[in-house]
Amino acid sequence: MSIWDPGDDGVVGFPSGRRIRGRPLRRPLPPGPDPDFAVYLLGRRPARTPWEQRWVRWPDFWLPLNEDDAMDALGEAWVRAESERVEIACQGGHSRTGTALACIAIMDGVAPGQAVSYVRQHYGPAVETPWQHWYVRHVARRIK
Repeated sequence: MSIWDPGDDGVVGFPSGRRIRGRPLRRPLPPGPDPDFAVYLLGRRPARTPWEQRWVRWPDFWLPLNEDDAMDALGEAWVRAESERVEIACQGGHSRTGTALACIAIMDGVAPGQAVSYVRQHYGPAVETPWQHWYVRHVARRIK
């Protein structure tokens, strides 16, 4: 098993025991092991990495351009986090990353009305725009 240590920078522990690291791409890679898999939430294609990655086209402060692709990538991240080091990241590490982590929290069983506060408590600033709040509620309806 190759998952994040709970004290690693940006690591969010979910009720199932899965752990996912959120981080800003504009900062250097944190110390410690590299991810096994990452989902990058960006308006432009991310740089290549030595680990497997998926790119979700998601402009800053907005929503993913393809909802099905975003849900598929976040679902893959949630499944793989059971046994792999998974990372979710955007440029600043808050708005898009926090929105994605809130969606994953719902996948993991956190009540939809608590998902944003769960991420804020366990990760930090998250879900910064009204439409991102809407998106978390919308995703909750798709997951149930």
